[in-house]
Amino acid sequence: MSHRWEDLNSVQIAQRLTADPDTVALIPVGATEQHGPHLPVGTDTIMAVAVAEAAAGELALVLPPLAFGASYFHGAELAGTVAFSGEETAAAAVRVAEACVNSGVRRIMFVNGHVGNSAPLWLACDRFRRVHPDRRIGVMQWWDLTADIAARATEDAVDWHANAAETSLMLVVRPELVDTEAMRHADDPDRTAGTVFRYPVQQVSTNGVTGFPSRATKSFGLELWGDVVAAARDVVERAHSEVPPLG
Repeated sequence: MSHRWEDLNSVQIAQRLTADPDTVALIPVGATEQHGPHLPVGTDTIMAVAVAEAAAGELALVLPPLAFGASYFHGAELAGTVAFSGEETAAAAVRVAEACVNSGVRRIMFVNGHVGNSAPLWLACDRFRRVHPDRRIGVMQWWDLTADIAARATEDAVDWHANAAETSLMLVVRPELVDTEAMRHADDPDRTAGTVFRYPVQQVSTNGVTGFPSRATKSFGLELWGDVVAAARDVVERAHSEVPPLG
């Protein structure tokens, strides 16, 4: 049976949740935003879905993605961004999570593909927990699943975007969508070191990129993707059985 929520009918979903009440609902949350001259505007959503589907196994169901995220800081100077505010992102996430509860889901994990969604998704978790203290909810993000993954994700830019790591992953997940010629000339350094404020993209990047996508390779992407998948599967396995420390 498929692990994709949208592929199943109502009876199949109910049967799945009855057979395994601890099934984890994975909700991919991405964004539709400019990713420089070499990556598609759907990159963050593509990555969120890819991680969720690779991690699901027999323990989880993957919902359709939320494709619009907290991307106001990308502005309107570069074409392609369709942004939600942080408040709208949190509200949409809570709405989907509560709909999962209505179907009988007990354990929910947002699979985040966009750094700007991090704060809104934790706010969504807080709101959800207040209403549903008996259910479980959390956030999984590919770039900080382990310390080693985090180090490689930020190797060329701390405030990264469309950088070597993200581009390398896309060369594995959706290579046909990467403009490899533009990739070679898209480098733009991280200019945020030492800053005390956060700035919109147009004030820190000339082309929407932060990092060095010219360093991206499929071999690096395959290695990083393998580690991301292994770590994400481990999170899902633990989410399927975890009990509160003071349960």
